[in-house]
Parts: sequence; structure tokens; C-alpha cells
Amino acid sequence: MQNCNRRNEESKRKVVKKRKNEEQEYHHKRKKAHKIIRNKKKLYNKNVIESIEEDQKYNTRKMYQTIKQFKKAYQYKFNMIRNEKGEMAMNTKERAEISKEYFDKLLKTRK
Repeated sequence: MQNCNRRNEESKRKVVKKRKNEEQEYHHKRKKAHKIIRNKKKLYNKNVIESIEEDQKYNTRKMYQTIKQFKKAYQYKFNMIRNEKGEMAMNTKERAEISKEYFDKLLKTRK
């Protein structure tokens, strides 16, 4: 009986060690991926800045357009909406109809 308990305890310890090793490996890989992404973003930003500097000399309009685009943050495009039944509508016509009904309903309640 003691041997079985001892064996169970050892197997539990091995499982815990294995999980810790997997976690450490996962965090290491994630850290490495983030580093690669940061470096690529720095490189992209550097290239954009260089193109802005080049456009400053020859193409002012393009320079201002690039600056405007560069300053804008990423805007998430919301392309799904729920109808009254709770179903997801992804079609543009369906979304427009649902929005129209919703705002008509809002305007009617305010009168």
C-alpha cells in the first residue's frame, strides 16, 4: 500500500514538473514572438518615416496624406449585429435594416 501511494505521489510530481516546463516553454516562445513583432513594427515605422522625409522634398501632398494615415489609429470594423431574435446578421443589407428598425424605434419612443 505504501509503495502505491509513493508511486502515485511521484507520478503527480512528474506531472507538475512537466506542466511547469511546458508553461516556461510557452512563455519563452511568446516572448520571442513579441520581440519579433516589435522589431518588425519598428522597421515599418522607420520605413514610413523615411518615405515621409523623401515626400517632403518632392511630393508635399503625399507627405501629408501619409502623416494623416500614420497618425490614425486602427479602427475596428464592426460587421456583425444581432437582430431581435438574437441571431447574428452579417449581410450589409440585413445590418442596415436592423439599424433602421432600431433607430426608428428609438425615435418613436422619444416623441
